[in-house]
Amino acid sequence: MAEGHELWLLNRGRSVYAPAEGARVLHSDAHDEEALAQAVGEHEWDCVVEWIAYTPADVARDLRVFEGRTRHYIFISSASVYQKPPSHWLITESTPLGNPFWKYSQDKISCEHLLASQSRVPWTVVRPSHTYGPSQVPIGVGSWEKPYTVIDRMRRGAPVIVPGDGTSLWTLTHNRDFARGFVGLLGREEALGEAFHITSDEALIWGQIYRAIAGAAGAEANLLAVPTDAIAAADPASLGGLWGDKSHSAVFDNAKIRSLVPGFKATVPFADGIRETIAWFDADRS
Repeated sequence: MAEGHELWLLNRGRSVYAPAEGARVLHSDAHDEEALAQAVGEHEWDCVVEWIAYTPADVARDLRVFEGRTRHYIFISSASVYQKPPSHWLITESTPLGNPFWKYSQDKISCEHLLASQSRVPWTVVRPSHTYGPSQVPIGVGSWEKPYTVIDRMRRGAPVIVPGDGTSLWTLTHNRDFARGFVGLLGREEALGEAFHITSDEALIWGQIYRAIAGAAGAEANLLAVPTDAIAAADPASLGGLWGDKSHSAVFDNAKIRSLVPGFKATVPFADGIRETIAWFDADRS
């Protein structure tokens, strides 16, 4: 809203977090088409951003509900849709899509194909990579479910599992940096029918990432390298997120987003961003 946009949010109204100051809120289950259509009513928007569509059925529902109600539909996909294993070290938007390991990514690819196959709703695809903020500790295993666990283990000196040997390159993007590029796409006619990833230009090996987290927590990293196959054998649910994502190096060329948003530049190094995250967790001891 600092850019002069009027922000509307649609959610079920159950979040413990207050909406951004000044945002207008609609309450509905976004996956209930009848309730969604009722909440949307006769409203129209310059841009609709879909953050929680994971299957083609989700996107098809949106196309039915928002046809004629927006001039720009932005689908949040994922950088995990890119070819795995990669055939080139540098990922661009023209890198082939294909992930045989992770259904999440396969469904996102299908969503992208569905959008591209229709012309009723003007669209843009955004493919974030590993984006984090104050409430997330971005690690290789267990990042989303129990983010504080790794901090606790590091401070106790307990071993922390690193997939593989910890030397593959990974890109972490602070949410403020992502937002700078993303806001520049809103309502842009030049973005229609295009896909963009928005990431940091800083690539670190997993060992550096874990040691930066430990340093921000005032601890030493006691890293235990475990082969990805061994982790997946013990926890089959992790297979997609590892072989389908974090076990492969991920370095991104951001030339395309910069061509449309010349001012875009990631300015939050991971060492600084993770200190903010640790401070956020330490401030809430509940």
